[in-house]
Order: sequence, then structure tokens, then C-alpha cells
Amino acid sequence: MKVPSTWNSPPQQLGPCRWEFPPSDDWPNSDLVGGGADLEPSTLIHGYQRGVFAMPAEPGTGSPDFAWWSPLTRAILPLDNLTITRSMRRSAKRYSIRIDTSFEAVMRGCAAPHRPGAWINEEFIDAYVQLHELGWAHSVESFDEYGQLVGGLYGVRIGNFFAGESMFHLARDASKVALMTLVNMMKDSSMQLLDVQWQTPHLASLGAIEIARHDYLARLSLAVSP
Repeated sequence: MKVPSTWNSPPQQLGPCRWEFPPSDDWPNSDLVGGGADLEPSTLIHGYQRGVFAMPAEPGTGSPDFAWWSPLTRAILPLDNLTITRSMRRSAKRYSIRIDTSFEAVMRGCAAPHRPGAWINEEFIDAYVQLHELGWAHSVESFDEYGQLVGGLYGVRIGNFFAGESMFHLARDASKVALMTLVNMMKDSSMQLLDVQWQTPHLASLGAIEIARHDYLARLSLAVSP
């Protein structure tokens, strides 16, 4: 698969963030760091660079209010630790993988209200589509033999760091094949850190591990450095 220029091209420069995030030493001893600010591109990127990400204050409620999170125990997927099953290898031959061709459609697939824990609302879709148009957010998409989007994932890249936000599938292994592709692209680009936020049994089965927040912040600092 030929990786498009959107993956390795530098994103558009952003203006300064109008908000000041507190240093990590001042964060509470909880996953929830604080609330407020906005979802402007400079704010979102400023947050990722400091180890926090925005989500609704009460995930799954559809509330327009959001907060900033930094899990005390962070889930990451080491790039050499991805578990690839025979089923995934067979599925990889069935799907056509594309990068950054259907970003909003992937987000809407991830936002489907029937999915357990669905939290992505229109405010977040608008914000991340804007990040995508500026070159900061990317999607990896799985299409079936009929050209239908059947799975994918999206997230944010900053230097050698990728923040995986969400993934979905409508066909067997479609999101897993997208993840395989993402990991291979990150390896080819000499990237260092794939963040998957909170550990789940599904992510653990794919090779995700948990690390302490202070360890995550140290790795993040190296990965986002110019």
C-alpha cells in the first residue's frame, strides 16, 4: 500500500493556545484532570502535547460539556507488541486499506449511538474534522470488495506520537486490519508512541499494556519533541 503524502507531510502551523494547562504536578490523583477551555485546534494539540485529551464530562450521555482526562494508568500499544492472528492475516487480504480518504465517515462510524459507551457528538466531529483538514488528525480505513467502508480508526499525530481516539468495524477484523496498517506506518516512519488511552480486554488481546501516568508523560515528551 502506498502511504499518501498526508501522513508524513507537516501539519499546518497553529497559533498559540489561549488557555494555560496546569503542570502535571498539580493534577488531581484521578483520571479527570479538569474542565473548561474549548475544542479549537490549538487547544486540542496543546492538550495532547501535555498528556491530556478532551471527552464529554459524562461519556455516553451526549452532553455538550466536556472535560480533560489523563488516566492514572495509561494504555499504550508498543509497536513491536501487536498481536496478529491468522484470522487477521486472512482478513487483511480481503480489505482495501486507504488513508485519510473518509475521515468524517470513520468518525461517524465510531460515533454510532448503538455502540457501547458511544460518546462522540457533533461538537467533537466538527473539531476533529477541522484538525484533519489542518493535517493533524488522520484516519485508516478498511473497504470491502464492493468499495464499502466497513471499519477503521482515527487519531492525532504529533511528531513521533499517535493518539488513537476510536475505531469501529462492520465486518470481521476490519478495525484490526486498520490497526495493523497504522502500526506498520508508524514503524516505517520511526514513530515511538501509540496511545490508546484506557485499557480494555479487546485492546489487551491486541497487545496493549498499561503504564503509570508519570511513565507515559516521560515517553510522550520524547515522542513529541521536534
